[in-house]
Amino acid sequence: MSPTPPARRRLRLGLPRRVFSQVLLMQVAIAAGVAVLATGLFLAPLSDQLDDQAMRRALAIARTTAEIPQVAEDLRSTPPTVDGPVQRQAERIRKASGAEYVVVMDTAGVRWSHRDPDQVGGHVSTDPGPALAGHDVMQIDTGTLGRSARGKVPLRDSTGRIVGAVSVGIEYDSVRDRLFHAIPGLLAYAGGALAVGALAAWLISRRVQRQTRDLAFSDISALLAEREAMLHGIREGVVALDRAGRVRLLNDEAQRLLGIGEESVGRTPDEALGEGRTADVLAGRVTGTDLLTVCGQRVLVANRMPTDDGGAVATLRDRTELEELGRELDSTRGLIDALRAQDHEHANRMHTLLGLLELEMYDDAVEFVGEVVGDHRVTAEQVTEKVHDPLLAALLVGKATVAAERGVALWVSDGTRLPDRLVDPQGLVTVVGNLVDNALDAVAGTRHARVEVELRAEGRRALLSVCDTGPGVPPEQRELIFTEGWSTKKPPAHGKRGIGLSLVRRLAERQGGSVSVDEADGGGARFTVVLPEALAAPDLEPALTAGPHDTAEEESR
Repeated sequence: MSPTPPARRRLRLGLPRRVFSQVLLMQVAIAAGVAVLATGLFLAPLSDQLDDQAMRRALAIARTTAEIPQVAEDLRSTPPTVDGPVQRQAERIRKASGAEYVVVMDTAGVRWSHRDPDQVGGHVSTDPGPALAGHDVMQIDTGTLGRSARGKVPLRDSTGRIVGAVSVGIEYDSVRDRLFHAIPGLLAYAGGALAVGALAAWLISRRVQRQTRDLAFSDISALLAEREAMLHGIREGVVALDRAGRVRLLNDEAQRLLGIGEESVGRTPDEALGEGRTADVLAGRVTGTDLLTVCGQRVLVANRMPTDDGGAVATLRDRTELEELGRELDSTRGLIDALRAQDHEHANRMHTLLGLLELEMYDDAVEFVGEVVGDHRVTAEQVTEKVHDPLLAALLVGKATVAAERGVALWVSDGTRLPDRLVDPQGLVTVVGNLVDNALDAVAGTRHARVEVELRAEGRRALLSVCDTGPGVPPEQRELIFTEGWSTKKPPAHGKRGIGLSLVRRLAERQGGSVSVDEADGGGARFTVVLPEALAAPDLEPALTAGPHDTAEEESR
């Protein structure tokens, strides 16, 4: 992926475009918001907590003062004076406790003590009723000395009778100062937390920057749109697998070529396609480039490339039409070779006939012409007497001509008997043609080269045997030769080998039959094909017209 052009890095107002910058900005904003929220949630109850602590402190001082017996005795026995015993005792307690004031009053609300001596003997500024009624009081209130946190308790004599009340105040400014003094420390903690959060955000954003390659969100969105358009627009199948070997992406062409749908996503190739070479190629159990495989009716070329995350991407190309063209080219070449052989043989015979005529050996010329015509007629009659299906008979006659040109004797065995009741004659033509071609290739260039074909019908079952005098197939390779893409022959000019025998097996298995190879009598290879339902019942018309599925198989030949 190429780096972003410099022109796209210009500064712009508003939010940054890069994923890295936006993620960093959002994370810092979240960290700052959390810090502010946490600070606010801490400060909101802190003021109430400080007020409560101040009121409870004032109440505790008032209770301690009221518990001193001498205070109640002096209240009853002395007048309210600035130098009286109650004033002296209250001031001592005020200075020792740090309270703003300690006021002792009688039941009429007259002060016996006060921080301001001028207030001694006067009435209190707030209602003493609840305390004189025997209740403890805590409140934030405003009096002669300003706003304060107050605690009031009843004052009792030795008999328990209420003789007055004690009111203690804590300066409210000191409470507010404590709140203000706590804020810098709290902000310092919040700032530290914000700094740690910003650092973590920067580290995470740097990782995001490396993973996204410093792209903008719009670039990522465009790449995704382009990827979707590319995957579903190209004429190659694309299959992406994750590190566990499960399918995570299929484009439209891959679904068409493999014959599967979106339900295969999340499954392994074996689960989606079943066991076989195609699943082995996709799963990476078969390695190499341009691997041939047959999936259904299609010949595919597959390539698999691992990805950095441990997965893989496989591409599939449809070679069905190319393989068909290649086979048609092979057939055309074979036909041309046969015609060339016939032309060469015909020229020789014409020269011989011309010589006989010039020598005026007319009887010998007539006999020579009769022998030549008879040989061809005998070959065709031998085939058609044993094989009644016209397509198959024509194939064997043509293959006999090609075999003769290549120096191979192609023989239809005496045990051959095949009626004209084939259900799928084109399929059997494909099977016989591939096996005969392989046999001719195996024996070409050897001494006493011979290929024997036998076709027999047993009820509705057809038995096919093709024997040759070639080197044979080693036992360890007798299963491998039916694998797509496997061949010991040199590839032809138009492509690769390893398809013919695979198609033979598929055609046989499609009809519930089988194909096998073993050693022929006297050496060489013998291929045996069993087709249980190859012939129609005697009272039914032969099905000479193949359906669409069969036509596709024939085309892939």
